[in-house]
Amino acid sequence: MSNATHTLDIASAIPSDHGSSKPSERDASNARSPLSALRKLAREPLLHFAVLGGLIFAGDRILHPPAKDDKVIVVTKAMRQSFIDNFDEDKERKPTEADIQKMIEAWVASEILYREGKALGVDRGDEMIRDRVAFKLQLLIFDQVRVPQPTDEQLQTWFAENHARFDAPERVGFFLTPATDQATAQQQLEDIRAQREAEDLRDQTRAILGRPVASLAGAFGQSFSDGLLKLPLGEWSLLQSKDGWHVVRLDSREAGTPAKFEDVRDDVAKMWHTEETRKQAWDAVTRLKANYKVRYEQ
Repeated sequence: MSNATHTLDIASAIPSDHGSSKPSERDASNARSPLSALRKLAREPLLHFAVLGGLIFAGDRILHPPAKDDKVIVVTKAMRQSFIDNFDEDKERKPTEADIQKMIEAWVASEILYREGKALGVDRGDEMIRDRVAFKLQLLIFDQVRVPQPTDEQLQTWFAENHARFDAPERVGFFLTPATDQATAQQQLEDIRAQREAEDLRDQTRAILGRPVASLAGAFGQSFSDGLLKLPLGEWSLLQSKDGWHVVRLDSREAGTPAKFEDVRDDVAKMWHTEETRKQAWDAVTRLKANYKVRYEQ
């Protein structure tokens, strides 16, 4: 609307002692002016835009209401069950309560990092999932950690507590036929001992060299690991793993040797620095966690 229109409407509503219009004419003019103004206002494109924007905003508030409490983290029963279901792909064992709590703590920490990272705006322009944002803030936290140089006494104390990570493990070497049923494996054993085994069985027999003893139970089962270590060297025998029955020959066994601090000092210093950095970073996350309430569904 033009300024002239506003002027005319206002002027027609102001009484004048000098006007030539009669009282009835002024009253009619006063009645028509607001209606005329409303009609003109209704034709304004800016009004249409404002009304449409208001409707869109209201709809968005209904569909996406603001979080009631962004400092509350809910660990649902379904989420807890998913941690249990995904704990071990091989289903070798079920997680203990301590295992579940560790997984929940890790997820809660990730959720906190995500929310804090989002609050800092590190997710702007990034459409990746929540873990990507949490990882970004994690990198920022790690970048702020400053770990002082350790003393020899600190390193030696840490090495004494973690020496198994540096010790040379006990190792074994053995031959292993493919898993099958017990009767078939027994026949294969007799054929091997009589040196009449089939060519395809020789081709499928695996030579496993320098395998750490500590890894046997996870790969083949505890009973297989125990049985293998009892076998005499160079003798074909029958053993059952978690996958089935095998013909096995233990060929070598090398005892583990403890590491000396002087020989692995540099590696100890690197691992100590890594763990200390992680510890300080986790402490930073724990301080952030103090601002949140974690609620568990019953």
